[in-house]
Amino acid sequence: MALVYLLPLLLLHLLRPFPTVSAVGINYGTLGNNLPSPKTVAQLLQSTLIDKVKIYDTNPQILQAFSNSGIDIIVAVENNNVANISSTKAAAEDWFSHRIAPFIPATSIVAIAVGNEYLATGDDNMDPNALIQAMQNLHEVLLSRGLDRKIKISTPHSMAVLATSFPPSASTFATTLMPTMTAIITFLADTGSPFMVNAYPYFAYRDNPATVPLEYALLGNSSGVHDPKGYVYTNMLDAQIDAIRAAIVSLGFEGQSIHIMVSESGWPSKGEPGETAASPDNAKTYNTRLIAKAQSNKGTPMKPNDKIDIFLFALFNENKKQGGSSERNFGLFNGDGSKVYDVDLSCEFCSGSKMEFGFGPGSKMVQRGPSVWCVAKPHADEKLVQGVLDFCCGPGGVDCREVYENGACFGPNKVHAHASYAMNAYYQMHGRNYWNCDFKGSGLVTFSDPSYGTCKYSQQ
Repeated sequence: MALVYLLPLLLLHLLRPFPTVSAVGINYGTLGNNLPSPKTVAQLLQSTLIDKVKIYDTNPQILQAFSNSGIDIIVAVENNNVANISSTKAAAEDWFSHRIAPFIPATSIVAIAVGNEYLATGDDNMDPNALIQAMQNLHEVLLSRGLDRKIKISTPHSMAVLATSFPPSASTFATTLMPTMTAIITFLADTGSPFMVNAYPYFAYRDNPATVPLEYALLGNSSGVHDPKGYVYTNMLDAQIDAIRAAIVSLGFEGQSIHIMVSESGWPSKGEPGETAASPDNAKTYNTRLIAKAQSNKGTPMKPNDKIDIFLFALFNENKKQGGSSERNFGLFNGDGSKVYDVDLSCEFCSGSKMEFGFGPGSKMVQRGPSVWCVAKPHADEKLVQGVLDFCCGPGGVDCREVYENGACFGPNKVHAHASYAMNAYYQMHGRNYWNCDFKGSGLVTFSDPSYGTCKYSQQ
């Protein structure tokens, strides 16, 4: 009798929202003629702490490669396509139908970035009103399809949209952009979408090395920079984020909750002869600290409890990218797959065996086979995963003896590992339908066999 009452309680527990553990996003550009295939990239990223990828178009090979990967994708409308999508709602519907609809829900597309630094291009043909209208038209498409909660619409800005960025508390948007920024932020507030900003302390240091301390730009100046309103900044990225925050408030949005996302940030490993700070050591230092910041769940001095989503720039050096040498050398990896420098992308428990991550020759890779398994997402909240484990091993009917002490799958003695075994058994028992591996968003379908040693995961 007690079980009858226990089952609804456990199901209710699984349906309650839990905070997720912060992971890291990365920008995946493809302006190179020597890059690994999208399928290879998707496979390898599943074995890392990367759980979000932002691309600069709607490349169908990439979208297909990331299907059922457990990695969220942000796609983009290229700047030269904004005008067409802004023209009519039918044009936006046509774009969505051909570029996005064929890949969902298998590919987890969570946002559409309309343009990239569109307002800072300096191109008179880039009409700010077209940007706003394109965003609105795409949102109407999402509404009509019931996807407006799953997929958000935004547009990434450069720091050039500000009239001034220091001190952060006094920052405002450029006067000429205020009407446009007001309309964009109103849209973001109404739709619950993030304000995307590409923030690069590197460029601020490069252009002002006499006034910007290198350690401050590298996210490591513990002495701090003081704002007149009492905020203390130990790194420039926090100051840049709060400068955007203050500019938003200056437009009258103080009472509104506008989430800020760092859509790009990184440091080049190589530059022109005068770019002395562009080095592998500095790039490693910055990106290591950036990853730690992304995982910290901490905010900024103005909003210490508001965590910031961060997308590292970039996955690869892109040898066909225009601009100076530094523009082609922001990647963690060279085009041939070798590491530019060593940054730890490992996660505590990922699908597949733990491995030395890399794309180059000799890198270990988990090959895809005809079978599929269900495992816990590496970054799912531990309380939620524990609830899933309790459900599977109780009312769910899974035989969990293998994850008990002395069982073949007891080690590693971690909740995510034990839950993965139980979730997979439940998934296989119930016919391997995608909804049998959801578990309130904590499950991940993988083509990589998670079995290890004498611990064997069941399969059909």
